[in-house]
Amino acid sequence: MAKARDKEARRKILLVDDEAPLRMLMAATLDGSGYQLFEATNGEEGLEVALREKPDLILLDVAMPKMNGFEVCRRIKSDPTTKDTVVIMLTAMSQQSDYNQGKETGADAYFTKPFSPIALLNKIKEVLASQQG
Repeated sequence: MAKARDKEARRKILLVDDEAPLRMLMAATLDGSGYQLFEATNGEEGLEVALREKPDLILLDVAMPKMNGFEVCRRIKSDPTTKDTVVIMLTAMSQQSDYNQGKETGADAYFTKPFSPIALLNKIKEVLASQQG
């Protein structure tokens, strides 16, 4: 049991959103779950942190300054060092075409705002558990 907890504690999650209250909500939702959290306030910074820290999972907004989330996701998924990183898009963009664009860029899941923090936490646990095999 301790080994599983220790392994989960090393899992890195990157929160990329230009809205500070939303980053705070996500961080509060993940608090106590044992993840190592990183934050970025725009797409360009998010990509830099992702390439430096190699997170296991990224919660990624779409509409952001400097680089939108679709472009960040595309670059993360096309880089050999980060291509296996799980990307969950978090966005107010809820049209089918937006969802399709997220999938085309390589997003692993797509949550529309507003979202349930508990549903998001459950999805994070699910995708990280499936990565461990």
